[in-house]
Amino acid sequence: MQTSIDTAREARKPTGSSRLAKAAALVAAITLATLAGAAIAAGQPQGQMASDLATRDRDIHWPAGFEPEKADLFAHNEARLNASCDMVWRHIVDARAWPTWYPNAQDVTLLGNAEALAPDVRWRWTTFGLAIESRVHEFVSGRRLGWFGGAPGEAPAFYHSWLLKPDDNGCRAIMDEAGVGPGAVAFREADEGRMHRGHALWLATLKWVSEGR
Repeated sequence: MQTSIDTAREARKPTGSSRLAKAAALVAAITLATLAGAAIAAGQPQGQMASDLATRDRDIHWPAGFEPEKADLFAHNEARLNASCDMVWRHIVDARAWPTWYPNAQDVTLLGNAEALAPDVRWRWTTFGLAIESRVHEFVSGRRLGWFGGAPGEAPAFYHSWLLKPDDNGCRAIMDEAGVGPGAVAFREADEGRMHRGHALWLATLKWVSEGR
């Protein structure tokens, strides 16, 4: 004879359909976890870099090989300055003066007797604690500036861009940078947001010096 206890036990036994549903849910959870782990292992953008990629300015010109969507490291920053774009531009191209107002730029030495950044000008400097040699690639006076950068004597690993847009009586300054290769990967893995924070400081001090404070 089946007792009430036996009846309750039978009711609690999982049916075939419920067992299949639970198994499917478990497989789905394991698959999602595996895919998430694979994405991280493959170096897919996370955190700050993903946010910067989503908000980057589409008017930036990128040389082949440094497209943001293919980069190993990327940072986007922008700010509105209460100064004309011509004033802002003068401070950006006067690279020798950067150390006087931007603490992340040191030992700036322009090569070839150059006095300021201009088409194809090269310079050596220290930024983020790294010794870098850079070369101007794009130069549209008052509006666009882009340069390659990397360890002296090695192929460029970074491309840094400036885009200035007049905004009423002020200027919107946009700064994007992409890095490729093992050095960029190591930089990102050590601290993904470090470049973004460094560039935020650069814009803050550029605002300060351009507004004459």
